[in-house]
Amino acid sequence: MKINRPLTRLAVLGVTAATVVALTGCGAGDPSAGGTDESGEERITVGISVYDMSSFITEGKEGIDTYAEANNIEVLWNSANNDVSTQAGQIDQYVTAAVDAIIVVPVQADTLQPQVSQAKAAGIPILDVNATLNNPDITASVQPDDVAAGAQEAQMMVDEIGETGNVVILQGPLGGSGEINRGKGIDQVLAEHPGITVLAKDTANWKRDEAVNKTKNWISAFGDDIDGVISQNDDMGLGALQALKEAGMSVPIVGIDGIQDGLQAVKDGTFIGTSLQNGTVELATGLAVAAQVARGEADDANPVYVMPAITTDNVDAAIEHVVTDRDAFLDQLTELIDANLETGDISYEGLPGQEK
Repeated sequence: MKINRPLTRLAVLGVTAATVVALTGCGAGDPSAGGTDESGEERITVGISVYDMSSFITEGKEGIDTYAEANNIEVLWNSANNDVSTQAGQIDQYVTAAVDAIIVVPVQADTLQPQVSQAKAAGIPILDVNATLNNPDITASVQPDDVAAGAQEAQMMVDEIGETGNVVILQGPLGGSGEINRGKGIDQVLAEHPGITVLAKDTANWKRDEAVNKTKNWISAFGDDIDGVISQNDDMGLGALQALKEAGMSVPIVGIDGIQDGLQAVKDGTFIGTSLQNGTVELATGLAVAAQVARGEADDANPVYVMPAITTDNVDAAIEHVVTDRDAFLDQLTELIDANLETGDISYEGLPGQEK
């Protein structure tokens, strides 16, 4: 269904000077600058609030900036530092400033109800991207299939260690949709393999340093009984790898996201695999959908990102896109995203094993 909404100007009477300073301080240019570009697209302003500046989000911001520059979009950017109250305040600022659309990568799934209601009342589309807000008033949504990703990484571990063994599980921030849904996929697979025991699972909040400490505690408690580490993202898996190396241990590790260091770990054999959630592609796709909604052009406002499995068979191609040939990848990013939105396969980037 096509969603239509008239454009809203950011330069609105009643926006306080303090609010404008807070917004433009995020790296945006003049938020009141309007007009069309050479393609005829009218300039819009999109306010973005992310849970934290993780490795995934940092890579994604580069994709957002690239797509924005090519499509006459002003981006206002804020990180909530994993604090719900901070994120709520950022959304409040965007509503007050009357931006044309709001993107939120939420800290937690069951939050921001007043902010979503305020955006709806103001006629401002609000999208959740990468992580879910449990709210029926969300205008549009660009989400990964986290259940499938969790199942995919758990199956990789089963294939590696067989039908019996002991694993530990590193979780994302508790209550976030990524933690909930990846955990659901992991649990579904492990339930089919009762010979595999979960010795422990706990959150390291997507952070590498927290995962180092968590894994050290598990090594002290379980020692050589640990046969594998299932990590809900690459950063935490890399923290587990560091702790295991320091203890002189080597066990299979699997992650999710396909960040630069995670891909390198697959290539050198210290990870058995990961699932590529290319933040550059996914977050820029979120911006593309937000722009379509704001401009009244959206045909599918809820596309799903299905993460391809990354193993030694295709990791070199993934590394080219994320690391070694990144400039060339960014040069064709806008064209790729627009084509993917036409086909509905928003995770396609031409990797071995992907079919267009």
